[in-house]
Amino acid sequence: MTTRRRALRAMAVAAAAAAVPAHSIAAPARQSGIGASSVRDSSFDPWVEVRADHFAHNVAAVRLHVGGRPIIAVIKNNGYGAGAVTAGRILESMPAVAALAVVKLHEALVLREAGIAKPILLMGTLDERDLEEAVERGIAPMIYTPVGPALDRIAARRQRPVAIHICIDTGIGRVGVPFREAGPLVRDLAGRRSVAIAGTMMTFSEDPAFDAEQLARFNTLVSGLARDGVGPGLRHAASSFALFQRPDGFLDAVRPGMALFGVYPEPEFRKLGVLDLRPALALKARVAYVKRLGRGDSAGYNRAYIARRDVWVATLPVGHADGWPRVAAKGARVAINGSLYPVVATVSASHTIVEIGDRPEVATGDVATFFGWTEGGRPEDVAAACGVSVYDLTMHLNPLLPRRVV
Repeated sequence: MTTRRRALRAMAVAAAAAAVPAHSIAAPARQSGIGASSVRDSSFDPWVEVRADHFAHNVAAVRLHVGGRPIIAVIKNNGYGAGAVTAGRILESMPAVAALAVVKLHEALVLREAGIAKPILLMGTLDERDLEEAVERGIAPMIYTPVGPALDRIAARRQRPVAIHICIDTGIGRVGVPFREAGPLVRDLAGRRSVAIAGTMMTFSEDPAFDAEQLARFNTLVSGLARDGVGPGLRHAASSFALFQRPDGFLDAVRPGMALFGVYPEPEFRKLGVLDLRPALALKARVAYVKRLGRGDSAGYNRAYIARRDVWVATLPVGHADGWPRVAAKGARVAINGSLYPVVATVSASHTIVEIGDRPEVATGDVATFFGWTEGGRPEDVAAACGVSVYDLTMHLNPLLPRRVV
């Protein structure tokens, strides 16, 4: 085995360790999903809690909304914070989910190493060596450059065609063959016996006025190719954002990510009544310390918080190294024992301080929820309160934090 493959296997083991069964929070041992080793977490180490039933609810809601079309579940960037393996294992069991999608090759390989067998779409750039490795592991590449000769060589070695998805850039400008230049590339690929076009895809810019033009460009291209006898496979364009904005973009399959994790991509979407989504992940920790500050006492670097009266505060063992925003003290609140307490002072690398009030209403060991599925504490609520993107709030969670499925 090459050094590179050994490194990938090591990454797979580390990532799969985050996918753990439910267990008592009072005895927070976690075990790797691959191999025999086990790791014990301190009872005060933070963790990410993942609800499989909320994933199931969200998938069912999306499926109903899109008229039963297949769902390509995007679990990129470590499963939007839930853990790619954790999310992949949960979603793989659902018939409505036709495939999983990631952006980085190592995430696709980690999923395979973890035993996930469902089709995987890799929406990232590959050189020929990586392309062959992806194909060998049953990972469908997203293609938008003239790699026909490489596909010929790979197919010849495998003695069967390579399934691909072709990416068309209709105006987002990131990756994808520009729609004006796409015809010759698609015809070339379709004409090769080494290639099986499993899908043709695009990505909306999420500018409502321009999205209509993008979709028209895509449909015009696909219709023209069809007249030449070129089949597009599954046409897919709709991400979570488009579920709320563009039903005409549902096409043959949809490609949501954040919505399956129960998070609205824009705050106003929650008010539309289009989809009832339940957050599927929460960031939690136990209260590490409770103490009383006298009037004039300070807390945090640079004395960022000065008590204006005698007050109780609690220290929580979660900081920006765990993915909790530095700016959380600008408005975020943390739930403890059913009440919300404001974040104060400064969020350090490993600690957050919350103001409890005139009485010590919390105790060391109580569970604190930084965001989760309760009203007022959803990821969208917390992100809005401290002025960050909800994507930043979840996707920046430290991948080394334990993921606990409940």
